[in-house]
Amino acid sequence: MVQTKFDERFFSSTRGRIVLELRGGDRTVNDLADALGITDNAVRAHLLALERDRLVMQKGMVKGFRKPHIAYGLAEDARHLFPAAYDSLLNRLLEGFKKNLSPKAFLATLREVGKGIGKDAPAGSNASPAKRLDKVLSTLKELGGSADVIHENGKVIIASECCPFADVVAEHPEVCKVAESLVAEITGEEVTECCDRTGLPKCRFEIAKS
Repeated sequence: MVQTKFDERFFSSTRGRIVLELRGGDRTVNDLADALGITDNAVRAHLLALERDRLVMQKGMVKGFRKPHIAYGLAEDARHLFPAAYDSLLNRLLEGFKKNLSPKAFLATLREVGKGIGKDAPAGSNASPAKRLDKVLSTLKELGGSADVIHENGKVIIASECCPFADVVAEHPEVCKVAESLVAEITGEEVTECCDRTGLPKCRFEIAKS
C-alpha cells in the first residue's frame, strides 16, 4: 500500500492538483486538461503515474460528444494523502473515558484494547520467540511505529524512536499501556513499559523471559 504523507509541495505539483480535482468527484482527461490548463497528453502521462502508484483508478465510462470517455477517480490508497482528525477525535474520546471511568477501569480498558490488537495479529501457538518478536515489530509498524529488538544486559527490549501514538501520548501517557498489552499478548511474556515521554515519545518495552 502506498502511504504518501500529506505534503503541501505534492499538492502544488501537477499530479497533486489532479488528485485535488479528483477529490471533488470523477473526471475525464478532458475535464482535467481544462481545469489545469494543460494538454490531454500531459494529463494522461500524469494519470498513468498516479495509477501506477495506486492513487488513481479508472471508474467507468461517460458519454462524450463523439465517443465515450474514461472517468478517473481516487483509489482507496489516496485517502492517506489527506490529513485526518483521528488524533483529535481520539484525544477527546480518551478525555471522556477519563471523566466517566475510575483510573483503574480506564487502564483496564486500555489494556483490553491492546490485548485485542495482539489477538488479531497472532504469531501462532507454536511460533518461536524470534517469530513472535517479528510479529510484534510488524504489528507496531502497521500502527505507525518503527520498532527494533534490542538485547541489552540480558534483557530483550522492544524499542522505537517513533511512537505510533505520539500525538495522543502527549496528553494521555496511559495510552502506552495499549502497546504494552499488545506486546505481552503476542509474545506470551510479562512486559514492562518503560517509554520515554520527554519531548517526542520513544517506545521501550522490556520483556521478562519466563
